[in-house]
Amino acid sequence: MPRSRMNGNFIDKTFSIVANILLRIIPTTSGEKEAFTYYRDGMSAQSEGNYAEALQNYYEAMRLEIDPYDRSFILYNIGLIHTSNGEHTKALEYYFRALERNPFLPQAFNNMAVICHYPGGNRPFDREILQLRRLEAAQYWK
Repeated sequence: MPRSRMNGNFIDKTFSIVANILLRIIPTTSGEKEAFTYYRDGMSAQSEGNYAEALQNYYEAMRLEIDPYDRSFILYNIGLIHTSNGEHTKALEYYFRALERNPFLPQAFNNMAVICHYPGGNRPFDREILQLRRLEAAQYWK
């Protein structure tokens, strides 16, 4: 049984039902549907704090998903997990990768700034990397 059907949260169940209906109605390939199912299951596991399972689902979604915009959200969520686990260098890498695919992801910039100003993580090179990535992304915003 997919993880999304096991979740006891009313809002998550409602989201899962609506998402399943949309997947049937919207013309998408079976690969896109499968990628979304893994992504949805990853979000469910992440919300429950089961990060290992969430990462497995996100990695599988990344393997199947071809759309760069959708991949950016998967990468962003992987970055969130690494941030929660205190793996800030890995988190920054995933936020960078998300921004390469979608420069209009302000929450990734915000999380990168938080990491750079985190006590013990206030390393000068992090701020320089953050500034460089902001400049790179700014070219898409013009």
